[in-house]
Amino acid sequence: MKKETDLKFRKVLIIAEAGVNHNGSIKLAKKLIDVAVKAKADIVKFQTFRAENLVSKNAKKADYQKQKTKRNESQFEMLKKLELSIQDHRNLISYCRRKKILFLSSPFDLESINLLNRLGIKIFKIPSGEITNFSYLSHIGKLKKKIILSTGMANMREIADALKVLTDSGTKKKDITILHANTAYPTPMKDANLKAMHTIGNKFKTAFGYSDHTLGTEVCIAAVAMGATCIEKHFTLDRNMRGPDHKASLEPNELRAMVKSVRNIELASGSGLKIPSQSEKKNIKVVRKSLFAFRDIKKGEFFTEQNLIAKRPGYGLSPFRLKKLLGKKSLRRYKKNQIIK
Repeated sequence: MKKETDLKFRKVLIIAEAGVNHNGSIKLAKKLIDVAVKAKADIVKFQTFRAENLVSKNAKKADYQKQKTKRNESQFEMLKKLELSIQDHRNLISYCRRKKILFLSSPFDLESINLLNRLGIKIFKIPSGEITNFSYLSHIGKLKKKIILSTGMANMREIADALKVLTDSGTKKKDITILHANTAYPTPMKDANLKAMHTIGNKFKTAFGYSDHTLGTEVCIAAVAMGATCIEKHFTLDRNMRGPDHKASLEPNELRAMVKSVRNIELASGSGLKIPSQSEKKNIKVVRKSLFAFRDIKKGEFFTEQNLIAKRPGYGLSPFRLKKLLGKKSLRRYKKNQIIK
C-alpha cells in the first residue's frame, strides 16, 4: 500500500470566466483581471470572436441576453460591441503576466483560433456551442495543445464524436478535460445534473469538471466534492451592469468566497487513505479505552467478563483483545480500577 506521503493531491483548476462582461472596455477588462487575482483564481478567461464569422446579421438573441441589453438590437449588433481587438488581447495578456494569473480566451471561429495560437495561448477552451463544429474542432485538434471541452446541450454521442475529431486530428486524449455544463443562464438547480460528470469521466476515461451557470456557488463546491478537476464560473464587477451575461455571474466577493470554499473542499477531500490524521493521533490515548480490573483480581485468578472493564484512557491493553484474555490466569495481583498490563 502506498504511504500517505506518496500520494499527490491534484489541484482543482479554477477558471474565473470574465467572458464578455468587460462590455467592450479594456479598462473594465483589467478590473475584472484584478478581481480574479484577488479571488486567487488560477485562470481568467475572456472570449475571442469576430461577429462577422460567428453569427448572421439577422440572428436573434437568446432570451437571457435580452434582459440586460437593447431589445431591438440583433445578436450581431450586440456581439460586435463586445469584440476584443488584437491589441486588446496583447494588452490583457501582458497585464495578466504582470498580475501573475493565466490568461485564456475561448475562440468562436477559425480566425480567432489562429489569433490565439499566434499569441502563444497554451490551453484552448472550446465553448459548448462549437461541439458539433467539425472544421473548428479539427483546426484546434491539429494544434496538439491542452484542451478544455465544454459540453452544454450535448449528448454522449456528440461528445464521443467531438473527442474523435480532436484525437484524430492529433491531440492526445490525456490532454483533454471535459466539462459537464448546462447553457441556460441561469441554470435551474434541477437541471444542473452533477452526476453527469461521473458518466462522462467513466465513459471517456478523461479528466472531468463543471462549467457552472447556476446562481450562487454551492453547485461548484459540490462538483469539487464529487471529483471535478476543473471549475469554470462567470463573474462580473456588478450584476446590475448592462450586458448579456452579468445577471448570471458572481460578484467579486462571491467569487472570492467560492474560490476559498473550493480550496477548502479540495483539502478536505484528502488522499483517500483511511488512517489516523496527524491532528487526531494525540486523541487516541485520550478517547480510546484500555482494559481495567473491575474488582480486585488475585494472582492466578482467571480473567472473566465479570472482573474486567473497558475504560479510558487508551494507553494500556486494547479492549479488542478481551476475547484472547478471557479464561487465562492472571500472572499478578490487580487492585480494583488498576490497568491491565
